[in-house]
Amino acid sequence: MSDIHDLTRKLQRQSDSKIVLLVADGLGGLPIEPGGGTELETAKTPNMDALAKAGTLGLSTPVLPGISPGSGPGHLGLFGYDPLEYQIGRGVLEALGIDFELGPNDVAIRGNFCTLDDDGNITDRRAGRIGSDIAAKLCEKLDTIAIPGVEVFVRHVKEYRLVIVFRGEGLGGEVNDTDPQRIGVPPLEPVGADEPSQKTAEIAKQFLAQAGEILKDDRPANLLTMRGIDKMPAVPTYAEVYGLRAAAIAVYPMYRGLARLVSMDILDAGQTLDDQMDRLKASWNDYDFFFVHFKYTDSTGEDGNFPAKVQRTEELDAAIPRITELNPDVLIVTGDHSTPAKMKSHSWHPVPVLLSSDLCRPDRCQVFGESECIMGGLGQFPAKYLMGFAMAHAGRLEKFGA
Repeated sequence: MSDIHDLTRKLQRQSDSKIVLLVADGLGGLPIEPGGGTELETAKTPNMDALAKAGTLGLSTPVLPGISPGSGPGHLGLFGYDPLEYQIGRGVLEALGIDFELGPNDVAIRGNFCTLDDDGNITDRRAGRIGSDIAAKLCEKLDTIAIPGVEVFVRHVKEYRLVIVFRGEGLGGEVNDTDPQRIGVPPLEPVGADEPSQKTAEIAKQFLAQAGEILKDDRPANLLTMRGIDKMPAVPTYAEVYGLRAAAIAVYPMYRGLARLVSMDILDAGQTLDDQMDRLKASWNDYDFFFVHFKYTDSTGEDGNFPAKVQRTEELDAAIPRITELNPDVLIVTGDHSTPAKMKSHSWHPVPVLLSSDLCRPDRCQVFGESECIMGGLGQFPAKYLMGFAMAHAGRLEKFGA
């Protein structure tokens, strides 16, 4: 992937063109019944369908065929970074998303409050999706935890999510998740893959022991699991790789963190899709590239709620005119991965891609949906090449070679 970045650095062309990357998290889906439509195909999406007729469609593979990606790898691919080369723990992304400045001696951890029964087994991996008002107070209690030899920071993120940071010399970030990804079993023990990481794992065990004591009377949030344990990596910036002034308009902290990782400016996005569209319009003259993130096509898929995912897809479609009225030179609508309601989880299925530009080569696709995308002019391609399509259609790449 570094070769591609080297090439885009050399081929960058300055332009006044504007690119919008609209990411409907978990967009791809599956039919509930044989012969039925996916969530995207079932939704009434007249605005995206109009773009599909004039633009071109395709399917992207976030990581590799058959691999179900997390949101981190999924977004890094969309940003043009090979997720196999840049493997970044979710803890780092969550910390960056709440503007926590990570240093070289920091290990960041994404935490989920969870519910344990009297036998110590997990009965709810998200503690009933407790609200931010409750979770923030629990984080304040956990922030009192003291462990000899390290500094400990606990910060609330959103709803049941939190960030834990251990700061100390000689810590490693190669520690497994303690979330077993299923209920009816106890949390996993943290284990380090090398000596520095085992030091981190021992600190994590001490933290969890104290957290269990502090939270024992706070059911449904009577413990937490740890995920995405990692240290801050070195990642080239969007300005370096693409020559773009890039901005992120995302509500959820993790996605703000992903954008910050590649040095996008993080804009205040409010709390609603309307707020995000307002901010896009207000900032239009200040940037070349806008990453706009919509979360709820993913969360409804994870809940297994097919009708709700359809409804959220329609909600996103209704916002499309607010983007097109700004006349972007390139508008891409896609997802970071598929989250079929039928599976209630992220999946390996290729992700629908819609690219709208005056320079599109027309294909025969008439509506935006998975079945049409299979026949689209973009074909099926690794997501890490999407930014190449965006840059080319925006007139921002010089010719390669003589």
